[in-house]
Order: sequence, then structure tokens, then C-alpha cells
Amino acid sequence: MKKPNHFLDLDSFDKSTLRKILNAAARLKKERKKGNLKKYLADKKLAMIFEKPSTRTRVSFEAGIIELGGSAISLNHTDIQLGRGESVADTARVLSRYVDMIMIRCFHHQTLLEMAKNSSIPVINGLTDYSHPCQIMADILTFEERKGDIGKKVITWIGDSNNVTTSWIHAACLLGFEFRISSPETMLPAAEIMRWAEAHGGNAKIYSDMHVALKNSDCIVTDCWLSMGQEENLGETATRKKTEDLKPFQVNEDVMRLAKKDAIFMHCLPAHRGEEVTASVIDGPQSAIWDEAENRLHAQKAVMLWCLGEK
Repeated sequence: MKKPNHFLDLDSFDKSTLRKILNAAARLKKERKKGNLKKYLADKKLAMIFEKPSTRTRVSFEAGIIELGGSAISLNHTDIQLGRGESVADTARVLSRYVDMIMIRCFHHQTLLEMAKNSSIPVINGLTDYSHPCQIMADILTFEERKGDIGKKVITWIGDSNNVTTSWIHAACLLGFEFRISSPETMLPAAEIMRWAEAHGGNAKIYSDMHVALKNSDCIVTDCWLSMGQEENLGETATRKKTEDLKPFQVNEDVMRLAKKDAIFMHCLPAHRGEEVTASVIDGPQSAIWDEAENRLHAQKAVMLWCLGEK
């Protein structure tokens, strides 16, 4: 039996495959703008599993499969046996008999890998605590709409390093752009991820001085200081300390002025105005966040086409 085309992590792809998906996303966006929604995936079914609540992931995947001619089944963790004793492997085997693709948004990356290992249909990473590849595909699409080919450009990450940072690192090494990271010392990417980056071109670098990191940057990216459920896990004292440590890394108008004059700002959302980013930046002329949110739809439509071998 042919191995399914899973979309799990960007580091498992080569540049040409990522380019193929990005080009398809741009084409699909143009077709939609012209009102030409071709039913490339007529009658195909997507199961969407959510351990974490979602706005953009839920709506963009469901709208995307509908626009491609298919349908979606949304499965909250309380709706299925996965959260009540059935193994991930058995869930994957059963869903493989019902639908054509599985998208899963879960806490532990191992859950995603176990799902893919036991599924005979494509599995898509809708987010895990380790990575968020669909977001970065949308981000690159957004960047290139504004600034042209991302190769040789400079993207700077400010604030807490997280799952989104990981996928940016993977993309930088594959697509040839420079990815700078400026985070508190206790919130840097894991050492094994940086070792992977060094072994695959060294395009991701950590900067202790945020001002240096921002110099000549084409894009500034950040994310919320506390991920979903983190306050409960950290506790009040640790949460307060993390917030204090991150205050110098807020993206505001002064920070934006440290990058290129025509630099853009991106954030995967939801944003906490006045914390990791000010409202003046979110709503300002350099912000690309609404295009970025829309492009989740187009990028994921392209991912689904690739998973099912459609052009």
C-alpha cells in the first residue's frame, strides 16, 4: 500500500515541494478572487480533531475543504473516544475507513506522530506543542505577496520561542532566508532545534541584543506571551515572572522603527493588545496580520491538494 502524503513538519520536506505547495496556494487565492472555485476535491471528506479550541484553524480548514468541493467533520476531544480511553492508533485506523484526510490540532507532538503512523490516509498537523507548519506556510505566502521572494530576506522573531518559532526555523533552512531570534535567555528554542538548523545551513541565529537582531529586518514576528492553558500549568508566580521577563520584548512603534522602513509585522493570532504587541502596531500600516489570517485558508487548501496528490 502506498504511503500517505502526511503534512507533519516542514523539516521533512525539500525546497521544491514547499515551493510547489506555496505556488498552488497563490493560484488558488487568485481563482477564489475571480469567483472561480474549482471542485478539485469533490466529495472528499476531512476529519478535524481538536484537543485545543480554535478559530482560524477550524474555520479555514472547514471553509477550505468546502470550497474545494468536499466536506468536513469537526470532532472535539469530548465528541470522540480518543479522550476516553481509545488509543490514538485505533482512532487513526477507524477514521481511515470513513474519511479521506485527518487534520489534528493537539497538545503533544507524539499524538500527531502516532496518528500518522497508524493512518492509511493523509494526516495534517493543525498545531502541536512542538510545531505549527500550516501557519508558517500562510506566513510565507503573506510575506511574498508584500515583499517578493523570501529567499535572502531577514525575518526577526521577538519574544517567547514556541511551536511557531520551530516551524519558522525549519522554513528558513529550507527556503534560504535569514531567521533571527531575540528572546529572554530562559525562552530560547530548544538546543536540538538549533543544532538541526546549524546542520542544515545555519540560517537561524539567536541574538542576545534585540536592537542588533532588528537591524535591516524585512519582517518582525511575535506571538502571545502565554500559550493556551499555560497560566494554569505555570501557576500564578511563574506566570507573573514570565510576563515581566517579556515586557522588554513588546513589539511597539519604537521597535518597528529599528527594522527597515518598509518592514512588515506578522502575528499568528490571537493577539493580546498591549502585551506582546501594541494596538498601534496591530492596526498600523506595516501590519500584515489580516492578510496572514486569510492566507491560512489558501495555504491549507494547497496542503490538502498536495496530500491527495491533486494539482
